[in-house]
Amino acid sequence: MANLLDYCSLVRSKNAGPFTLTFDFMCHDEHTFHALVNTGFLRPALFAELFDVAEEQITVVGHPLALAVKVSLPRPAVQGDLHDTDCYAGQQYAPLMDIELPAP
Repeated sequence: MANLLDYCSLVRSKNAGPFTLTFDFMCHDEHTFHALVNTGFLRPALFAELFDVAEEQITVVGHPLALAVKVSLPRPAVQGDLHDTDCYAGQQYAPLMDIELPAP
């Protein structure tokens, strides 16, 4: 089995404005990009479950020329809100790192 770091040289989460959370998955090379996409791992259902957001509100976009996949969804709390536990959203990717994927 593998994890995201076997596919990606960079995995990050960040704000895309005060209302949107975005994830970037930048793959090592063309082979690992296609392998990651083909696993179906980066699907709206996974992010809906992890972040309690409706699947219809999640956008997954592959960027083959950049060897990257971007996932965007509404932030669980508006940036800076009293209930916002990660103002810059830089730690939201962490739950994804321990999930096992098939080897690339």
